[in-house]
Amino acid sequence: MKKEHLLDLKGVSVHYGGVKALDKVDLSIGQGEIVALMGPNGAGKSTVLKAIFGIAPLGSGEILLRGKRLKPVVYEMVHMGIVLVPQGRRVFTHLSIEENLEIGGFFIKNREELKRRMEEAMDFFPALKKKRHLKARVLSGGEQQMLAIARGLIADPKVLLLDEPSLGLAPKIIKEVFAKVKEINERKGTAVAVVEHNLKSLLDIVDRAYILDKGRVVAEETAERLLKSDILEKVFLGKLGR
Repeated sequence: MKKEHLLDLKGVSVHYGGVKALDKVDLSIGQGEIVALMGPNGAGKSTVLKAIFGIAPLGSGEILLRGKRLKPVVYEMVHMGIVLVPQGRRVFTHLSIEENLEIGGFFIKNREELKRRMEEAMDFFPALKKKRHLKARVLSGGEQQMLAIARGLIADPKVLLLDEPSLGLAPKIIKEVFAKVKEINERKGTAVAVVEHNLKSLLDIVDRAYILDKGRVVAEETAERLLKSDILEKVFLGKLGR
């Protein structure tokens, strides 16, 4: 059973020049739900997240937040309760862990509230808490990814958008990162939309998955049904009938 709708995309299309990156995409993210976006390179997965966050301008369609039409503008999205953690572990390597987290709370005027949120974020990542005064450049790849996620939590998002959080990480670290995503989801009730290539590890934690191909949603399944289906194989091998 789907949970109460939190975020909906209806007929969303995105064009880059003459290229149609998304073609009338419909999808939803329920309250407190983890939803995966899967598909081959160029399918439009990351563009979905960018459209939600206002980085990719809508050609047509609409995005609804709690049933109300949302006009995505990047600098306003944090205030709307939507945070994007982009791919590539984009942390400020010359700054400390604490300073990186402070940047995530740039809009919080109350210093005590900012400190409280920083502590709460670090509670999810004890390894970061122990190294809080160290520069981010000395962290491992996995720790930098966890820092990027922790920084996103400072905004106390209702929807957390994760773009390929396992990129470049070892299998053991990938498992740890996804375990933390699940913990955040369960403890805070944060809805998560995650773009990911590491399918097996991701399907262990998601409620539902959308499969995209050539800018379109070609399937929507629960994780359990998806594991028993051959839809992913067909899409990745280019054997899906149109």
